[in-house]
Amino acid sequence: MSDSSHPVTHVAIIMDGNGRWAKSRGLPRTAGHKQGIEASRRTVEAVRDLNIPYLTLFGFSTENWNRPKEEVNELMGLLRYYLKSETAELHKNNVKLRVIGHRKGLADDIVTMIENAERLTQDNEALTLCIALNYGGRQEILHTAQKLVEDQIQKGVALSQGEMEEAFESRLMTVGLPDPDILIRTSGEQRISNFLLWQCAYTEFVFLDVLWPDFAKKDLEQAVIEYTSRDRRFGGIKKIG
Repeated sequence: MSDSSHPVTHVAIIMDGNGRWAKSRGLPRTAGHKQGIEASRRTVEAVRDLNIPYLTLFGFSTENWNRPKEEVNELMGLLRYYLKSETAELHKNNVKLRVIGHRKGLADDIVTMIENAERLTQDNEALTLCIALNYGGRQEILHTAQKLVEDQIQKGVALSQGEMEEAFESRLMTVGLPDPDILIRTSGEQRISNFLLWQCAYTEFVFLDVLWPDFAKKDLEQAVIEYTSRDRRFGGIKKIG
């Protein structure tokens, strides 16, 4: 599926459109979120089928706490359901689960389930599924910068620019993960909403009109085809001939 000249290693997805999907059907927003979980399951399977080794899903942002309390509670309930119902299946399918974001603020039982799921799947190799929970890109950058400054003050060592960038990246929540090749956002919205701001410096963006609950393997394949058709220059000049 992916062009060997620039194969797809990491796909990141902003899963948008659950509420609009539900509204268009006269259903409560919670029904859209439930269908969104089914879309997540399909997507994990599709990514494995395409032999893409990394998938990151934007599950819950730091800004999502501003939604109505009832909706937030429903989302947390669905998160519990997903962790309970899917952890064993992920492990069975050799999928490693990794969660990024600030765990402070999440309920204790959710944190425990995350830790147990990560521990159970830590040696799996078919796919690394990274879920961003209580995550914000700006907050990650500020937190990382603070840690770097504190560490350098303690060590009393000045770093060169190249060393500084390497040291910064080694303190990001995504340390050990390659930067995304593709960032997909569903529902037709064309913004990245504070998601992986540092990591997406050279990521190709693909915006799809499909609402997240309707997202299917064909939509992922469409995004991969679009990605492979683009000329990735990383700030350089296109070579001719």
